[in-house]
Amino acid sequence: MQAQTLFYIIIGILIFDFLLDSILNALNAKHFNDELPEKLKDVYDIEEYKKSQAYKATNYSFGKLSSIFSLVLTLIFLFIDGFKLINDYAQQFTNDPILVALIFFGIIMLGSDILTTPFAYYQTFVIEEKFGFNKSTKKLFFTDKLKGWLMSIILGGGILSLIIWFYEFAGKDFWVYAWGLVTFFSVFMNLFYTKLIVPLFNKQTPLEEGSLRDKIAQYANTVGFELKNIYVIDGSKRSTKANAYFSGFGNQKQITLYDTLINDLEEDEIVAVLAHEVGHYKKKHIIYNLILSTIITGFTLWLLSVFVSSPVLSQALGVNTPTFHVGLIAFGLLYSPLSELTGIVMNLLSRKFEYQADNYAKETFNSKDLISSLKKLSKNSLSNLTPHPWYVWFHYSHPSLLQRITNLNR
Repeated sequence: MQAQTLFYIIIGILIFDFLLDSILNALNAKHFNDELPEKLKDVYDIEEYKKSQAYKATNYSFGKLSSIFSLVLTLIFLFIDGFKLINDYAQQFTNDPILVALIFFGIIMLGSDILTTPFAYYQTFVIEEKFGFNKSTKKLFFTDKLKGWLMSIILGGGILSLIIWFYEFAGKDFWVYAWGLVTFFSVFMNLFYTKLIVPLFNKQTPLEEGSLRDKIAQYANTVGFELKNIYVIDGSKRSTKANAYFSGFGNQKQITLYDTLINDLEEDEIVAVLAHEVGHYKKKHIIYNLILSTIITGFTLWLLSVFVSSPVLSQALGVNTPTFHVGLIAFGLLYSPLSELTGIVMNLLSRKFEYQADNYAKETFNSKDLISSLKKLSKNSLSNLTPHPWYVWFHYSHPSLLQRITNLNR
C-alpha cells in the first residue's frame, strides 16, 4: 500500500468517527424533550425538568463546537505534516530514540492540552457553574492541570521509555515484554490507586463511627463481606455531583463514598448503593474486567508489533525514515475503528455487570432504597432520562435509569 493511500484512509477514519458521533449525538438530542416515562415522572418537577433540558441542550451545543474544533485542528495538522515538523524538531536535540520519542510526545501532549484547556475551563466555570454543579476554584483547576502533567511525565513517560527500550533490543517480540509491563502496571494501580494517586487530588478520611457505619457493617456481616476500608472523599471541593466506587481486591479492597453522596442520600439508600458495589466484588466483575482488558491489550500490542516497523506507517504521516513513535501515532489512528468495536463490547459487558450488581443489592438488601437512590442521583446531576437506544448501545457503560428501575421491579 502506498503512503498517500494510507494517509487518506486515516483522514477517512477521522471523518467517519466524527460523522458517526455527530449522528448519534443528534439522535440523542431529539429525545431531550420527550415526555418522561411513567416510572420516572417523580424524578423531576416541572422546573427541574426544564433545567435538565437546558443543561442537556447546552452541553450538546458545546460538544458540537468542541468536536468540530478538534476535527478541523487534527486535519490541518495532518495536511501540513505536523508530525514531521515535530519529529524533525525533536531530532535536533538528540539521536537517542527514547529521548526523541519523549520530546515528540511531550510537545504533542503539551500543545494539545494548551489548545483544549479553554474548552475545559469554559465547561467548568461557565456551564457547570451556571447549572450549580461547579465547586472548583481557578487555583484548584490549574493545580489539577499541573499535577496531571507531572503524572503524565513520570508514569506515561516512564512506560513509553520502557516500551521503546523493549523494541530496541527485542524487535518485533517487544510486545510480549510490553504486555507484561502494562499488565503489571494495571494490577498494581488497581490495588494501590486509592493509596497512591487519589491523595494527590483529594482528601480521603475513614468513615466516622455512627449509625451509617453501623448499618454498613451490619449489612457487610449479613453477606459475609469483610470490609475494613470505608473512606469518604471530598468530592464536593470540585462538584456537587455524587459518586461511589469499589477498588482493589483481597486485603486491598476499598469502598469510597463521595461526601456529596452522603449529603444527598438517606442512610438506607447509601447502604443500597454500597450493596450494589459489593455485588460487583461478589460477582468478580473487577477480575473479569481486568482479564478482558489484559487480553485486549495483548492483542493490540501484538498487532502493533506486526505493523509498527513498516515504513509506510511513518511515511503516511510525512516522515520518510521509519521511527517507532511516529509509527505508533499512525497505528493509533488506524486502530480507531477496532478500538470503537472493543469499546462497544466492553460497554455491553459493563451494562450486564450493572444489572447483576443491581440484582445482588435487591436480593441482599432491597430494591426500594436502591431505586430511590438512583432517582435522587439522576435528579441531582440533571441526567438525561430519555436517551436514544442507539446512543445507549454505543456509549453507555451503565443501563439507562428506566432500564435499571424496570429490571429492579421485576
